[in-house]
Amino acid sequence: MSYNILSQDLLEDNSHLYRHCRRPVLHWSFRFPNILKEIKHFDADVLCLQEVQEDHYGAEIRPSLESLGYHCEYKMRTGRKPDGCAICFKHSKFSLLSVNPVEFYRRDIPLLDRDNIGLVLLLQPKIPCAASPTICVANTHLLYNPRRGDIKLTQLAMLLAEISSVAHQKDGSFCPIVMCGDFNSVPGSPLYSFIKEGRLNYEGLAIGKVSGQEQSSRGQRILSIPIWPPNLGISQNCVYEVQQVPKVEKSDGDLTQTQLEKTEVVVTAEKLSSNLQHHFSLSSVYSHYFPDTGIPEVTTCHSRSAITVDYIFYSAEKEGVAEHPGAEVALVGGLKLLARLSLLTEQDLQTVNGLPNENNSSDHLPLLAKFRLEL
Repeated sequence: MSYNILSQDLLEDNSHLYRHCRRPVLHWSFRFPNILKEIKHFDADVLCLQEVQEDHYGAEIRPSLESLGYHCEYKMRTGRKPDGCAICFKHSKFSLLSVNPVEFYRRDIPLLDRDNIGLVLLLQPKIPCAASPTICVANTHLLYNPRRGDIKLTQLAMLLAEISSVAHQKDGSFCPIVMCGDFNSVPGSPLYSFIKEGRLNYEGLAIGKVSGQEQSSRGQRILSIPIWPPNLGISQNCVYEVQQVPKVEKSDGDLTQTQLEKTEVVVTAEKLSSNLQHHFSLSSVYSHYFPDTGIPEVTTCHSRSAITVDYIFYSAEKEGVAEHPGAEVALVGGLKLLARLSLLTEQDLQTVNGLPNENNSSDHLPLLAKFRLEL
């Protein structure tokens, strides 16, 4: 499950977005039992929650989830912001192998002056199997500001670099990945397309067009090439450059591969390429439009807008890999999507007075997917 549960502080700071709501439904004392009821009802093995307010997390959210059999990991936003992201998983289903928080704020890089974060866990299913696989679960809440696509893309690249480092296996492939969160970008936008297609040529792209949240391109700057400075230590392939990850335990074979990547990065820098890439094969759990009507699905709704910004992306199995002997090993295998919880249309939500309401206590809807992991 991926769910932006709406931090109470943010709700109160942006009260103009909730003028359509009756006051009582906006109180945390009313909202939290509702949110907990939803989590209990859907009973997911893994929860990726956004806008988890720190004081509520410590006092109520974590204890309540622990009593339901979840182990919780939390990363607060930097800069004294009140909320962060949590990944919670059932003790009975998974062992925790590693916790990898990612801070997108960098004091030494003027572009990265925002306090968003990501969290990446490596989990191992508890199954009676000698070679039990691992799964990489990532959760993030990217910057909202529709006009700052340059920051959003850089934050995404930082998250992908961390996922690449965590999910990398000894044979050079990646373990299955589930990447959840509020990406503050709409379906079909350049940022969304980059996640799904693994490449983006951003030459001439206006920074306000990256997330697709606003249509006007009045006086917008074009993305610079490269978007982020070299001292970030992340290549245009969205992996850490060699000096960023001095992993002592790497074998000679691994090191050679990393050295090759470094050489490639240097060449790219000389050409000042406007091509971004990543090496995952990611699909979206949702199709974003209802097949019968073509009406858009909605994941968030308040007084200003009703759009999709929340996603569950996952490593899709590649069909017919045998036909392409040259296909990268990194793209083989993955997760089989079995089912998903339906989303709603804007019209559906208007009939219940939008979000939040008496039954749904966030301005986002929960996303839910059921996967089969091939052993």
